[in-house]
Amino acid sequence: VQLQASGGGLVQAGDSLRLSCAVSGRTFSNDAMGWFRQAPGKEREFVAAISFSGDSVYYAGPVKGRFTISRDNGKNTMYLRMNSLKPEDTAVYLCAATGRLGVFYHSYEYDYWGQGTQVTVSS
Repeated sequence: VQLQASGGGLVQAGDSLRLSCAVSGRTFSNDAMGWFRQAPGKEREFVAAISFSGDSVYYAGPVKGRFTISRDNGKNTMYLRMNSLKPEDTAVYLCAATGRLGVFYHSYEYDYWGQGTQVTVSS
């Protein structure tokens, strides 16, 4: 099982980025997915989650209204569109997958993790 996150980079405050998470080795359309982030010296933090069908989504308070999670089951890929980025969004962003049914925001509910992609937002 591989989850490959990509799309991170160095941007200025107010800019946008789109992260991707490509999944292989699993039936992607059966999995609930999530994005988490971890900044240096801080605990891993939930960002957004999406159900296997894409019909249900859930966001952490600090990103609600700025970030949009989506998925393309035909491409085995999940996305995170990040608008109006702030310096406090700087972190390594990780994608995760689980075969559980629903939408999940606890890291322990996920079984598979990608390696992460760095997002740095300068002020």
